[in-house]
Amino acid sequence: MTQALIKTPEQLALMRESGRLLAEVFTFLDSFVVAGLSTLELDSAVEHFIRHQLKARPASKGQYNYPFCINTSINEVVCHGMPDAKAVLKDGDIVNIDITLEKHGYIADSSKMYLIGEVGPKARRLVDTTFEAMWAAIKVVRPGARLGDIGHAIQAHAEAKGYSVVREYCGHGIGRQMHEEPQILHFGRPGTGLELREGMVFTIEPMLNQGSARVRGLKDGWTVVTRDNGLSAQWEHTVAVTRDGFEVLTLQPQ
Repeated sequence: MTQALIKTPEQLALMRESGRLLAEVFTFLDSFVVAGLSTLELDSAVEHFIRHQLKARPASKGQYNYPFCINTSINEVVCHGMPDAKAVLKDGDIVNIDITLEKHGYIADSSKMYLIGEVGPKARRLVDTTFEAMWAAIKVVRPGARLGDIGHAIQAHAEAKGYSVVREYCGHGIGRQMHEEPQILHFGRPGTGLELREGMVFTIEPMLNQGSARVRGLKDGWTVVTRDNGLSAQWEHTVAVTRDGFEVLTLQPQ
């Protein structure tokens, strides 16, 4: 393992601040996301809040030439949905909003599902199960655990509820760069893979589909959708390995 994977206490303190600020963005969105808003309006509001209220930087804008601050993935969109003035949230939609934020040189990454108006029970169950799968994985994080334990926790919970796990995309180490080592797969065998050590920081961000796990990319080069047009859901947190377990750096205050 390279030492770069391990954050010092000073680095972790800076990452904790980035995570705290990112949690504030989602608290702002909790009372802002409603039917009738376009995803482009969401992007503009988030950029203004991050830059002017939090005095931070929306880390996704310009990363890999991506032109927006957030990803907005509605219904059958698995990930990387691009904000669009024509994409207006409507009653019954589920939408994942994925945001990165940089402060003092360190990046936090998180995403959250929003249920718009009256959402059907099947969609709600998918969203809830994805949230549970993420937390099942977070709770196995501790020094001495292995990456396969994280993936297995997600896969076991998802498949027990009848859902499939998207395999093309994964979590990742994070710090000064948005994407660092290691990769955090959302499937796997327990007891396999890299051993976790105190000071590692990474994202856990499972994507679960109602039907097949197969996905396809759209012509915009970013948006990924389910191949069978079934619904997809995702949740994400940035997590640090601590001496005796884990710390979720992007957790909203209760």
